[in-house]
Amino acid sequence: MNSNNELKRSMVVAFYEIPGIGWHSIMKALEHQLWLKPIWTFELLTGIGLKKDQAQSVMNRFAAGRWDLADKSAPAAERAGAVTLTPFDKEYPYRLRQIDQPPWVLYAKGNIELLHAPSVAIVGTRVPTAYGRHSARELSKELSDIGLTIVSGLAKGIDSVAHEAALDGTGGTIAVLPTPIDTCYPSENASLFRAIAEKGLLLSETPIGTKLHPGQFPQRNRIIAGLSVGTVVVEGAKRSGSLITAQYALDMSRELFAIPGQISSPKSDGPNELIKKGTAKLISCANDIIEELRWLPAAIDKRFKSKTAAGNNVSEDSALSLTEEERQIVRFLQDQPLSINELHELSAIPFGHLNALLINLCIKRKIELQPGSIYIAL
Repeated sequence: MNSNNELKRSMVVAFYEIPGIGWHSIMKALEHQLWLKPIWTFELLTGIGLKKDQAQSVMNRFAAGRWDLADKSAPAAERAGAVTLTPFDKEYPYRLRQIDQPPWVLYAKGNIELLHAPSVAIVGTRVPTAYGRHSARELSKELSDIGLTIVSGLAKGIDSVAHEAALDGTGGTIAVLPTPIDTCYPSENASLFRAIAEKGLLLSETPIGTKLHPGQFPQRNRIIAGLSVGTVVVEGAKRSGSLITAQYALDMSRELFAIPGQISSPKSDGPNELIKKGTAKLISCANDIIEELRWLPAAIDKRFKSKTAAGNNVSEDSALSLTEEERQIVRFLQDQPLSINELHELSAIPFGHLNALLINLCIKRKIELQPGSIYIAL
């Protein structure tokens, strides 16, 4: 990063962490190239369009209006073991660059490579039924095992189940927080919070020291949808937070999926209504998502090939080698094209496990899913 970009980046972080400075104020500072002016005056700040109280907050932050920011970072974030990311950093997630008013600053702790992995959001009620917990767990594990990163909000209920199921999978998990990066909410998820920091990624746009307020939850939901190629709603009432995430996904032209539930259960009103209106596609397993997003296997394959090229300890041949069950499936398909139901009857492999094997074989370019949900050998 050249010195000009570093100054620009530093100015954005400094402005962002001043209470009362919003998205548009930072845009005004950038439009007027404020980072090139070594001394800021009250008149200069109001002249670029900041309100008087905002200009005074900036002046209070920097003694005598000087802002020697070239060597300044975010010390509170550093103490928390986190890094700051701005749109001027190559590590900033490209999918968030595509949304309206992307976050100026992200605080990240953990494996930031996950920000560039193909990812799917799984969201739902904080008080799920046994059916909802089972559905979220199975889908999250299945998706993570084939290499998709699971994004959710670390809330109680469906979010926690999705994170836990994905944590040890190939794809991993990202928890987007409504709180600062050094604060776990709810507190009962402290052990999961620590596990994700070690094995996955914690992400927040909330400056450290900010007190939790209700407006941070929809902002968090916006990032969950923005990071993901698609969002899955498992359970939720018609006015639940998960439907706010769903609306963000629709507004961003991202795919929206829903797992249907019992018509007599209020917890299923949200996803059932999305399906009924045709705004969400009904799914029951990972394969339904792959069928809709046929480019995903290639994206997952590219991700693992790039990791191998970067020095991953697993060779490409071994990473793409077949298990005995996978070889059995390929042999069946070499004889004739088959559906998953026909493969289930021939192989006697449990349906859920068979579905994961088929997706893996698609990723490994050994088989291909054809229209009509028919698989062929390549």
